[in-house]
Amino acid sequence: MATPQNTPYISFPGNAGEAFAYYRDTFGGELEVMTYDEFPDLSGFPFAPPPGAVAHGVLTGGLLTLAGGDSIASPGQELPPLGSDVYSFLIGLDSVEEAKALIEKVTSTGGRLAMPFELAPWGDHYGQVTDPFGVLFAIVVAGAHG
Repeated sequence: MATPQNTPYISFPGNAGEAFAYYRDTFGGELEVMTYDEFPDLSGFPFAPPPGAVAHGVLTGGLLTLAGGDSIASPGQELPPLGSDVYSFLIGLDSVEEAKALIEKVTSTGGRLAMPFELAPWGDHYGQVTDPFGVLFAIVVAGAHG
């Protein structure tokens, strides 16, 4: 039996190329991006993607594995923003220093602190940061449990 795989996928509102470059720079890893411009023939597609639109991107090998692409709006349709407090990506780090450095990197590049990073009642250090694209990241460093 194959091991199940799970990779989060985000449909970006037209800024997937910018977001994936940001995530590579912030979280590390290898980035592969294919734009619709690279497709040989789009004559059968039910929509006309804008120039440079990302058909598929994947980031692997860093702190985060993520796939996604640009949503393509129908004429007159507005794409929803990514911001939400009902989902987040949980990133576990080995040290408080690493976590603080990651939070500083996100907040110094257009993100914002959503919840201060501090010792939580359950014994872990925990906080939340929202990136410049509206995606919420929960940052955790395990405490000494047991």
